[in-house]
Amino acid sequence: MTAPSAPSAFVPEPARVRRVHRETATTFTATIDVPGRPGGLAFAPGQFNMLYAFGVGEVAISISGDPARPDRLLHTIREVGPVTRALGRLRAGMALGLRGPFGSPWPVDEARGADVLLLAGGLGMAPLRPALCHVLRHRAAYGRVALLYGARGPEDLLYRRELERWGRRADLQVLVTVDRAGPGWSGHVGVVPALLRLADFDPGRAVAFVCGPEVMMRFTARELERRGVPGERVYASLERNMKCAVGICGRCQLGPSFVCKDGPVLRYDRVGPLLAVREL
Repeated sequence: MTAPSAPSAFVPEPARVRRVHRETATTFTATIDVPGRPGGLAFAPGQFNMLYAFGVGEVAISISGDPARPDRLLHTIREVGPVTRALGRLRAGMALGLRGPFGSPWPVDEARGADVLLLAGGLGMAPLRPALCHVLRHRAAYGRVALLYGARGPEDLLYRRELERWGRRADLQVLVTVDRAGPGWSGHVGVVPALLRLADFDPGRAVAFVCGPEVMMRFTARELERRGVPGERVYASLERNMKCAVGICGRCQLGPSFVCKDGPVLRYDRVGPLLAVREL
């Protein structure tokens, strides 16, 4: 899938919040309109936008909507710093700035004909949601499809209604786990890599998309390789402190790669060794 490029890489476009939906105590999904794009903002699964909170700053946020619905631009945001907390105070009708979309997408076209594993940890479900939407929309083009998703607790799960709906599909395997079980939780308890023993896939024809905390991605890639899925068929979406989003400032450099431009989606056999190096 070809990634659309931004019309003006450095100048934020005026945007407006259409709706805010609270996902968890610290995470929300904002539906955003871009008046200068009457047909909506076209993007590829896995790309991100730079969202600007006026008077506070800018932050890179993955697009979490359905790529077939550019008129419904979604961003799922966790309130962890000054900019994301400022974005969390926005309500319907309020303004913000937007640059994008940027970055390399999930290789959903290259994965046609393969078994597809989507492995998400925590907020990593947000960048993977567009890829899953695309795969399900073109379901006949893929082999077996499995979503393996983990969160700290049941209260931290994103997109709960969709998870229930996805879980009822006969053509999609959904496995959900939590680190700690709360009252009434009857699902799996443990880490995402442990779910691979339950997943239905052929290692010889499987492609894996992984997003989550780096430690989760390292152990997931290790377990995938142990089960016969090599690093060249594992793709990871990386998070770094992005500023320019076009590979100029160097803030997100990882070895020879700029995560904002060469990533955020990168082949794990290329970035795995770099993630094992301690950063200063």
